[in-house]
Amino acid sequence: EVHLVESGGGLVQAGGSLRLSCAASGFTSDDYAIGFFRQAPGKAIEGVSCITVSDGDTYYADSVKGRFTISTDNAKVTTYLQMNNLKPDDTAVYYCAARHGDYGLGLYAGGYDYWGQGTQVTVSS
Repeated sequence: EVHLVESGGGLVQAGGSLRLSCAASGFTSDDYAIGFFRQAPGKAIEGVSCITVSDGDTYYADSVKGRFTISTDNAKVTTYLQMNNLKPDDTAVYYCAARHGDYGLGLYAGGYDYWGQGTQVTVSS
């Protein structure tokens, strides 16, 4: 059974940085993808970034390109989302999600089968 455990959210001032972690267990190989999504109050869920763990291929939403970086550790167990130059509009609950295979359609939430518990990111102005 696949489990995802997230950590790393918090409160930061605009322009600051945070790093989210998503530890995956239950996969029998590195043939899977991790996506990060976020949901602000009253808004629809939004895809942020994703990575195909086996080959490191990445994809970013335009809203975070150049500010966020997704990566996976050498053991291919934990995926990180480094968030720099944070803006108040980045405030949301952030979720990591996983799917077997590559990231497919990228940031389509319906394409992911497993979800973490979510972590709050708050950026003050």
